[in-house]
Amino acid sequence: MSSPQIVWLRRDLRVADQPALHAAAQAGPVIPVYVLDDERAGDHAYGGASKVWLHYSLESLCKSFGNRRSQIVLRKGDAPQVLAGIADEVGAGCIHAIRHYEPWWKEAEDELRDALEEDRKLCLYDGNYLLPPGSVTTGSGDPYKIYTPFSKSMLEVMPPRDVLGEPETISSPDNWPESDALEDWELLPSKPDWAGGIRDFWDFGEDAAHERLEWWADEVADYDEGRNLPSNDITSRLSPHLHWGEISPAQVWHALKDKRSDGWKTFAKEIIWRDYAQNVIDQFPNYPRESYRDYDERTLWRNPNAGHLIEEDLECWQRGMTGYPIVDAGMRQLWQTGWIHNRVRMICASFLVKHLLIDWRHGEQWYWDCLVDADYGNNGVNWQWISGTGVDSNMFSRIMAPLSQSEKFDAAAYIREYVPELAELDDDCIHDPSDDRRGDYPVKVIGHKEARERALEAYRASKT
Repeated sequence: MSSPQIVWLRRDLRVADQPALHAAAQAGPVIPVYVLDDERAGDHAYGGASKVWLHYSLESLCKSFGNRRSQIVLRKGDAPQVLAGIADEVGAGCIHAIRHYEPWWKEAEDELRDALEEDRKLCLYDGNYLLPPGSVTTGSGDPYKIYTPFSKSMLEVMPPRDVLGEPETISSPDNWPESDALEDWELLPSKPDWAGGIRDFWDFGEDAAHERLEWWADEVADYDEGRNLPSNDITSRLSPHLHWGEISPAQVWHALKDKRSDGWKTFAKEIIWRDYAQNVIDQFPNYPRESYRDYDERTLWRNPNAGHLIEEDLECWQRGMTGYPIVDAGMRQLWQTGWIHNRVRMICASFLVKHLLIDWRHGEQWYWDCLVDADYGNNGVNWQWISGTGVDSNMFSRIMAPLSQSEKFDAAAYIREYVPELAELDDDCIHDPSDDRRGDYPVKVIGHKEARERALEAYRASKT
């Protein structure tokens, strides 16, 4: 009988179009292993919302393997050491895994190679992105730093690889290694249980991802304009399913590639943006922690650690109590559901770094803890884009006006849903209610004109 084959699961929690699982199933009995390695990522260990999604996604995948008379071995600890130990225990011939590009996972892959006995190997596969980072290059052979030429080059070589089906059979080993119980990891909050909104808003797992894609295939034509309208949410909400690998971007692309609408063309570029973000962190591993452009950070940013008033401003933003209804609706949606509508996500981020002049990294960390789709590459690249500090970014001097954005994109119903204090106001005044119409809703932490002038002055000072 062939030696057992270990499949190391991370953010690739699916059975179909899973290249590592597909290769392992052809080689011998399969032992899928998920290792909860909390320490390795440091300040980017899974946040609270990510842990909720991870629990339910693993629960779903465990059932899926169980239906195939298989199972997932769950362990907690240092991933390379745990995997090498299981490989020795079962006499595994190979550990199969999909490549990951976060710096801690690249480091773990190197450590695992070193930890394995000479007669065992680590086999890595591409499968979480349309193309492997670094494979699309400029005419001189260098990786792209700017999105637009990167996207054009990507489109020239699309569609991506063919989609792999589920393995025809997944053979089991004679003996299974011991496994933790998922509940013992305590990924779900209990005292208190604040995750009810996330459970109500989402369905988890591979089947849910494909149901969402099937729904989206009928809606994507309206995406070009609809993506900006939070009250009439025409967005795919596929981002957490893609992030956790419950569905692959190749599966999404092939399902939609024959569409001829402007909506699909716009959505295709956003799938490519995921690849772009991975290309950025592959070149600059600390990008979600370090600004790319040079400027005087002490002059530009107001440090929440340096004074209680600045700290209060940060807390008002986090709690959705800034006095700007569209911003507060977004931040409350984030807290309740683990997600923010696309347009509002940008408005909220811009407000933190430009209206409040608080370092983008405070926002990156808050989103990291609260988003179910918190992605190291996407989160860092998006925050540096909005703050004007990135390799490819918006100009700092382009300051979004949240009040006019709210009215322009008809956010009234969205505000009523997430800011119930204002639910009785009509569309004419709900975007910017006068002080006498606010009731218990707070006044603005700062006026828009004042904030804009302060931001531009701080930016000029940071460049001198």
